[in-house]
Amino acid sequence: MVGKMNVLVYSGNGTTVESVRHCLYTMRRLLTPNYAVIPVTGETLLKEPWTSTCALVVFPGGADLGYCRTLNGEGNRRIIQFVHRGGAYLGFCAGGYYGSKVCEFEVGNKKLEVVGSRELAFFPGICRGGAFAGFIYHSEDGARAAELKVDKKWLENEAPGQFRSYYNGGGVFVDAEKYEDKGVEVLASFTQDLAVESGEGKAAIIYCKVGEGAAILTGPHPEFAAANLDRRICGPEIVDAIKEDDQKRTAFLKSCLTKLGLTVNQEPNAVPSLSRLHLSSLEPSDVRGLVDSWKDIIVTEEGEEYIEGENDTFHLGRPSRWSMGSLAKVLPSSMSEKTNEETGDGGDRILDYSMIVKHMTVHNQTYPGSKETPYFNHHAFFANLRHYQSLSNSSTEEFGKFLMYGEVVTSTNTMLEKNNKLLQLLPTGFTVTATVQVAGRGRGSNVWVSPAGSLIFSTCIRYPMELMTQAPVIFVQYIAAMAVVEGIKSYDTGYRDVPVKLKWPNDIYAEDPSKPGEKAYVKIGGILVNSSYSGKEFLSVVGIGLNTTNLAPTTSLNALLAPLNTTRTLARKPPLGPFTLEKLLARILTIFEEMYTRFLQTGFSRAFEEEYYKNWLHTNQLVTLEVQDGARARVRGITRDFGLLLVEEVRGGDGAIPTGKVWGLQSDGNSFDFFKGLVKRKV
Repeated sequence: MVGKMNVLVYSGNGTTVESVRHCLYTMRRLLTPNYAVIPVTGETLLKEPWTSTCALVVFPGGADLGYCRTLNGEGNRRIIQFVHRGGAYLGFCAGGYYGSKVCEFEVGNKKLEVVGSRELAFFPGICRGGAFAGFIYHSEDGARAAELKVDKKWLENEAPGQFRSYYNGGGVFVDAEKYEDKGVEVLASFTQDLAVESGEGKAAIIYCKVGEGAAILTGPHPEFAAANLDRRICGPEIVDAIKEDDQKRTAFLKSCLTKLGLTVNQEPNAVPSLSRLHLSSLEPSDVRGLVDSWKDIIVTEEGEEYIEGENDTFHLGRPSRWSMGSLAKVLPSSMSEKTNEETGDGGDRILDYSMIVKHMTVHNQTYPGSKETPYFNHHAFFANLRHYQSLSNSSTEEFGKFLMYGEVVTSTNTMLEKNNKLLQLLPTGFTVTATVQVAGRGRGSNVWVSPAGSLIFSTCIRYPMELMTQAPVIFVQYIAAMAVVEGIKSYDTGYRDVPVKLKWPNDIYAEDPSKPGEKAYVKIGGILVNSSYSGKEFLSVVGIGLNTTNLAPTTSLNALLAPLNTTRTLARKPPLGPFTLEKLLARILTIFEEMYTRFLQTGFSRAFEEEYYKNWLHTNQLVTLEVQDGARARVRGITRDFGLLLVEEVRGGDGAIPTGKVWGLQSDGNSFDFFKGLVKRKV
């Protein structure tokens, strides 16, 4: 499903923090890297045209009256339309009540009773609960390990016959079996006696065919993993029972997601452990001087050196992978005395990564070796950096000179931008790169999926305030985007034909190799620039993610080479070799530095403007302006003073008649749905 790469998890009014966390954890384990699993608010569902890129919308547990207050009317209309047109809805517990035509909860209990119709009505009957007695809001008093019997005729063979699932307040779908002629299938049923009348059967989890799409609604919480439940609060009997059936629970969830049309990982992704960071330099001896410049923010405890940033703590030079004291802070309290091996969970649980000390090895004599960084060759990176610098016209050679690499990091952008004390002491061109990041960030509500094979890096820029008039900082994002495209095309001889383009303001798109000849484009990269004012300069962090060797979630640069090499073979030209992360990073950084240096001297000149247009997708594109009540307009370019998208209102079916009205749209307030020709509000 090209373009449908987002799984949206509602995290707005009515949800509980724990339910959202469990939901995000499980969806990411089962769906990454094929999809970006993103928490969204009601505001997003109400105002952003999210349906064009969404594969699944998920409603976790909580209290569905909050969902109603936020989404009744326009929000629910959008969700219904999305599902009817081929989308998928997954509702856990409160999300199951919300997806039914009628919700009946604790009828007769004056403190808890909720009765009413629901607009989504994917299940055309009643969801009645609590299925088991004892529910109390914000409590585990009514929780249990509910035994479920699976009807395997509706699911693939890998589905278990039965399993136990966490339950706390969910409903039963009354007479669900009677709605089979309306597309309802009972996927799993409760086996134990219920506290409410369930009609025919005890339907716990159901599938509902809805137009071209479908919904799965649950009473229990099959998304809750035992590893993330606190034994002291939930009770050891409940946690142990769910843990014993964890593989069955996971297999059932995978079958459900597959039934909804999603591509599921064959093996669930484990929660990654953060790896050691490696600080190096083109000239290794320069690292010592850099670390010396941090002396005012380094603290010493028991002979060990730390940098305590605003968001992260960095430990300089310690060889062990984890600080057990910091690890204890992020685990449930009942587990804090045990190691991963003792619990048998392998650390596969929800972690607060900001609480874990990041260990940084300082390499001031030689580059990190292949045993230390098996997925990134520092020797190859610095050799290519030297080579490209020798070809450059730039008067400076700072970008990439200092490099910090981690195999698994939270986010290259976050480690820099959110630790301002460290950021203020970093030189222009200091770059952080990683093989995998577990909390990648994008513009607005976007999340950039960054599996292994993506080129992920963030570069620091110290931007002089006195140049703001002639070279506004807003253009750094445009310069970075141009550098990525030019870096790809000048990677080596023959790469000019790689079909990559710019989407305003700073996304990288490529022709979809699965649709030859159609000029269909998919996103393969994105850029995020965060700037903060500090004294006489802006401190900017330019984050870039680019699918290079990985196929999921869309396509990659290496996938673009196959059709080019077919053509080259017919022309008796040698094939283009695959991109490597080290060489491509070196090339983009040298091009970025060339362009940035020129930009400081000339501003966003006419030459820059023409170069930007040469590689962008929008020349004379006919668009609809959501920001101007649906007005039709043609894209004319960008302004060279503030980088606004320049559009001119037009009339006529083909947009041939200009009205003379022109708008300039800001990139931080709007985004571009290229495929629909829609300029939309950025929430």
